[in-house]
Amino acid sequence: MDFRLLGRVGAATGAEELQLGPVKRRSVLAALLLKANSAVPVEQLIAALWDDAPPTHARTVVQGHVSRLRALLASAGAGEHGVGLMTQGPSYVFEVPETLLDTCRFERLARRGRLRQRPADAVAVLGEALALWHGPALDGTAPSAPLRAAAQTLEEARLDVVESLAVAHERLGDRAGAVAVLQAEAAAHPLCESLAEALILALYRAGRRSDALDRYHRVRCLLADELGVGPGPGLRGAYETALRGGPVGAGGGGPVSPLPAPGAGPAPVPDARYEADARYEMAGRYEADALLLAPAGRPPAPAGPAPRLLPRGVRGFLGRGTELAALDRITGAGNGAVALVTGPAGVGKTALALQWAHHRQARYPGGTLFADLRGFGGVPVEPAETVREFLIALGVPARDLPDSSAAAAALYRELTARRALLVVLDNARGTDQVRSLLPSGTGSAVLVTSRIRLSGLIVEELARPVPLDVLGPVPATELLAAAVGEERVAAEPEAADRLARLCDGLPLALRITAAQLAARPHWRLADLAAELADEQRRLALLSLDEAEESGVAAALRITVQGLPPEAVRLFALLGVVPGPDLERYAAAALLGRDPAVAAEALDRLAGAHLVTEYAPGRYSTHDLVRLYARGLGTDEGALLRLLDGYTATALAASLAAEPGEKPCCTLPREAPADAPVRTFADRPAALRWYAVERENLAAAVTAARAAGHDDRAWRLAVLQWPYVVWSVRDGWAPLLEQALEASRLLDDPDAESRVRALLGWVLTREGQLSEALAQLELAPALAARAHDPSSEAIALVNLAVALDADGITDASLRHVTRAVRLAREAQDVLTELLALQHRTHQLLARGDIAAAERCTAYALALDDHGVTTGLGALRRAALRLSRSEALLALGEREAAESCTRQALAEAASQGFQEGVNRARSQLEALGRPVDLPAAPKGGDRPVRS
Repeated sequence: MDFRLLGRVGAATGAEELQLGPVKRRSVLAALLLKANSAVPVEQLIAALWDDAPPTHARTVVQGHVSRLRALLASAGAGEHGVGLMTQGPSYVFEVPETLLDTCRFERLARRGRLRQRPADAVAVLGEALALWHGPALDGTAPSAPLRAAAQTLEEARLDVVESLAVAHERLGDRAGAVAVLQAEAAAHPLCESLAEALILALYRAGRRSDALDRYHRVRCLLADELGVGPGPGLRGAYETALRGGPVGAGGGGPVSPLPAPGAGPAPVPDARYEADARYEMAGRYEADALLLAPAGRPPAPAGPAPRLLPRGVRGFLGRGTELAALDRITGAGNGAVALVTGPAGVGKTALALQWAHHRQARYPGGTLFADLRGFGGVPVEPAETVREFLIALGVPARDLPDSSAAAAALYRELTARRALLVVLDNARGTDQVRSLLPSGTGSAVLVTSRIRLSGLIVEELARPVPLDVLGPVPATELLAAAVGEERVAAEPEAADRLARLCDGLPLALRITAAQLAARPHWRLADLAAELADEQRRLALLSLDEAEESGVAAALRITVQGLPPEAVRLFALLGVVPGPDLERYAAAALLGRDPAVAAEALDRLAGAHLVTEYAPGRYSTHDLVRLYARGLGTDEGALLRLLDGYTATALAASLAAEPGEKPCCTLPREAPADAPVRTFADRPAALRWYAVERENLAAAVTAARAAGHDDRAWRLAVLQWPYVVWSVRDGWAPLLEQALEASRLLDDPDAESRVRALLGWVLTREGQLSEALAQLELAPALAARAHDPSSEAIALVNLAVALDADGITDASLRHVTRAVRLAREAQDVLTELLALQHRTHQLLARGDIAAAERCTAYALALDDHGVTTGLGALRRAALRLSRSEALLALGEREAAESCTRQALAEAASQGFQEGVNRARSQLEALGRPVDLPAAPKGGDRPVRS
């Protein structure tokens, strides 16, 4: 087992994570593990769970969480690992070997690392200690004073190890490594003077003198702004060392000192920039920055106060650790980094931006600017208006504001060039809204949120996108618990999980749901889940106030506004799509337009996060988006166009997969003949399309039946026959049963015969012989009524295969003989090969070896018009194997070996594993070496259609 406090509090057995449940239970575990193997009074656990006055039933709550932890540990076999949760009077003792607790392992490694004499060993051991951390200590626990204090103590221990690791890198001579170790931590702890001191010296030793001086100035301003104090002696000493180029102690020398060597003459005049640094330190005023950064010959612009314009953050913010870390990485790179948070309406972009900005604004001593650009909802804010507001915030009196927008923007650039600012631009609709608001200083950072992709910002300003998706099941449930109370959610865990799924994990929908539950304390979670399950009412329920038109539907409507007409039209048709996703050809069929137009519309919808491109060229929608689109009113012909698009593409795929086979159907008479259809380069491409589109095609069959388009339903099912043949044991019967019902309603003997023949063959391969015969005995007569000899021949062969499962019968022999004659009369060589293949099998089974040899010789001499792939090649391989058996039985060993090797090559080239195995067995029976060709992946490939 493994218990973790260095990051998100957790426990695991092997690779399986224990589901600890709500925050308070995780907090109880953390409080016990912090004093592992010692008695922890119940009062201390209560203090760890509630930061303010605990409720009257607090002791009962703690006892309940302890009881559930015991049950969880017991189910995980904790006793086998020496782990137990014991009661000791009014206290609890969590017994656990120290090796199973990450804090103990961390302390042990830290001690060992500091004692290592060889720098390389120290680096390795200390790095191993830090690798145990997976985020802030005690993450996921209640924000109580005891747990906050414990987390702070652990964090301080970690920072001590970080500084020790940097020293070990210095001893090793790896100065860049020392800088890298310290830089990330100094950014995360900007007020920690010891880290700043170590980083300044490490930068100086690495030859980065200007970076060291810049770091000192940032920390000095930050200490003054946040704490009202100046730098301590250690920090000032590091600054003076970097400024004067003095010695840095045993860690290694820095750059060449500007002090003269003995007898070398007078010292050089110090660089003017570093003289300015000295004046900066003595004056302690912001104007020194202006002196350093103002262009030559121009007086510096007046310095202003450090604004703090951030609005209050969102209460109950949970999770998003990955995205917050991404923002840290992007902004930590410096150089005026621009981070772009994008995601669908209601996903929590603003909440994420404010959460990060509130916790990181201390890094930016120049101040924090914020503007809601109202790109979605209300009248968008003009950039010039925001520039004027920012100038006032930066200390420019209103009376001194420039008259023109261009002059105001120029002044904004000048003022921001000398400040380290954090600028948060929320709810942007386009790059033009953002461009003039970007600060010009490289020490600043910008955070932009938008519902659309803002590709222009990515191209022009090298913005780094941070996509934000809906919440997963666990954080979604945690958000509900934070809003309505953990006890209420813990009482109905299944209902809470269902609510999270019905809300699509969308934070806006989850918060509205929580508000509804809070307003109805007598409701069970299951009651609201039952209400939301009604798709007709779900969006209405997920609105705060219909009069104000707020909620999920309103957010989606605002997002759609302003999109190009074709994108809006395609969005309105998304509710028609029956399957889980679509690509540009399906979208083109919906629109009745060219695939290029559809691709552009899909890209615009993806850019607005109304659809998700989860794989290249494939787009899906969340359920709430689909419900909203469904309510917009649809083009009545859209579903039929989509069905015809799928049918035409499936027909093209079947012809590409089996180029020698006759088409099993044509397009419906009313289907447009000139509709754009995907083309397939070869057989593998067609089979890949079948695999990718299988769920969509199955959903299309169901939708076609529901809409009364039975002529499309049976075609969409039967046209998948090449893929059915490839993966026959993959549960095709339900789909084909729907197709059978559609064909019967049409009273179409051709359709019914084809469906029954394919369904019967599938059932035969599944071992359901009685059910298979019920279908196959009807198929030949139906094909005869439809006057299609090839279809009748296939049906007869499939019937014979089912009959022969229990031994060759005279009836099956007659069926195959008739099938051979019908295919020959129709000049359908591939179907004749199918019939002859089974005929050979029957002759071999009855011991008529000479007849079997003659049958295979005749079959292999047939001209199949050069078909070298697909079922034609497989049937030839199977016939060669049967011929080899006959030749071997006749004593012609060399001819048998040659025939077998030809069959082996053909079977391997087509991924026909059953044929490969038969060929290998026959070569082994001949006592010949088996040089097995490399076969493409495909598994057991049947040969009969």
